[in-house]
Parts: sequence; C-alpha cells; structure tokens
Amino acid sequence: MSAALESLLDLLDLEQIEQDIFRGTSRSAVVPRVFGGQVAAQALVAAGRTVPSGPPGPAGTGQTPSAHSLHAYFLRPGDPGAPIVYTVDRIRDGRSFTTRRVVAVQHGKPIFHLSASFQVHEEGMDHQAPMPYAPDPETLPTAAEMLPRYADRFTDPLMVDRLLEARAAVDLRYVDAPPFATAGEPREPRSQVWFRTRGKLADDPLLHVCMATYVSDMTLLDSVLLAHGRGGWAVGDVAGASLDHAMWFHRPFRADEWLLYDQESPSASGGRGLGQARIYTADGQLAITVIQEGVVRVPRG
Repeated sequence: MSAALESLLDLLDLEQIEQDIFRGTSRSAVVPRVFGGQVAAQALVAAGRTVPSGPPGPAGTGQTPSAHSLHAYFLRPGDPGAPIVYTVDRIRDGRSFTTRRVVAVQHGKPIFHLSASFQVHEEGMDHQAPMPYAPDPETLPTAAEMLPRYADRFTDPLMVDRLLEARAAVDLRYVDAPPFATAGEPREPRSQVWFRTRGKLADDPLLHVCMATYVSDMTLLDSVLLAHGRGGWAVGDVAGASLDHAMWFHRPFRADEWLLYDQESPSASGGRGLGQARIYTADGQLAITVIQEGVVRVPRG
C-alpha cells in the first residue's frame, strides 16, 4: 500500500467525539479549499458508523445494511486548515432501509449537507445498461507519465506536482486527452477514466463505497469543459465549484480494482454545468450511477 493511500485512509478514519458526532481533518488540496470528494466521503463514513450492525432485516436475516444512495449539497468552501465536525441525524432505522442525514460544520457554519440511505440485501429484478468500450487500463499512461507533457498549459508552474500529490492515493488514467490538453478545441461532451486505489483495501463494503465517493468528484465535470473547448480552472479559463452530488450504488464492487468512469454532460446553462456518469467494474457490471452539477463560469476579460 502506498504512503499516500495510508494517509487517505487515516483521513477517512474519523474521530468520534460524542454519540453521532465525528471530527475529521483535511489533506492538502490543489485549490485553496477542502476537496469536495473528501467532505462527501467523510460524511458518508460518519453516516455509516451510526448504522447498527446486523439489525433484524427482512425475514430475520440479521444483515447489516449497505449504502445504496447519497444526495449532497456543497454549501460553503471548506477551510483546509480547520477540522470539520460531522453531526449525524438518525432519521430512520427500518427493517429494510436505514436513513441518515449529516451536516458538516466549520467555524460554526454548515459547509456541506448529506442524506444517505442504506439497505439490507434483497433479491429482485435485475438488468443494466451495457458497459461501453474502453481500452485496457494497463495500456494507458499513468498520471506521472501524462501530466508533465502538459506542464506548459498550466497557469501555475507547480500545478503538475500539486495534481500528482492530490491524486497520489489513486491510480487514475484518462482514456482520452483531458480538457487541459485540448483547450480551445470543442469536443463531444464525453470522457472516460479508469481508476483504482494504489494498494489493497480491507474487505469493508463501506470503505469501498466511500473511496469511490472520494474519486467521483475528481473528473465528473470534465465533459462540460470539453463541449466548450475549455481547459478548466488549472489553465485559468474557467472558474468552478461543485454544487450538488448524487450517487446510487447498484452492485458490489471493490475500489482497489479497476473501475471505468464513463462520463458525459447533457447540459450547461445559467453558469452551471451538469455531469452524469456510470461506473463499471472491469468485468462489465454497472456498479454506480453519479450525477453532479457545478458552477462553471468563464472569467470576464
């Protein structure tokens, strides 16, 4: 396991300071605010830790519910230098479904709100959208191989190092050229990346869901930028931030095995851009659906 992944796991291991109240810290980010994926993942950790182990469940199964969906709003930029307090509200403990609401607070103000639902396993109807074609991730360049090629595109000469540090816990490989590589050239609003953690994770379903939540905020709005030939905040032609984020976890997966993040943007208007995506396991199982809207503003000259 890489040192960066160990550091990220420590970040997700929240301190419990009271019943249903947890405290987390932040790691260095590329931008001067807390990375949204980190806050979402930590909030989901807090919610999951209040879900009882082995409740009665349907027909007395005694199963522990697993996360099946989350809906979140980013309310204020987080301060990376201050702790974040997560307060969990136990909305409902049912036989099949368990619901939690989490508010993340810094400096006395809420910065993030999450609702999460957990479900015991049930058998039922099963179908899915087929996995699109994507090349073998092992044939694609790593971030360390790819990013230095575009160092001259970034407004900050240290941006390559900052991006590599921010993504050091995750092996993330672009199928096609990222927005900063083709700025000025509008393209189809679709993008794909493969990702997995840089090391083996424990056999804890909640941990894998939280890790996928963390990564899901890294590239989802790329397809918005592609449609308009924009390189993004790193090259200085767009300012943006996440507004809301939703995920549905359909089938079991491991975040330490390759996952295909197939992303597209159906709309951008009013200073906002929408991204939607499906995450597949390497063997073609649809594991997660993701939708996110963010502020996407073109700086005025």
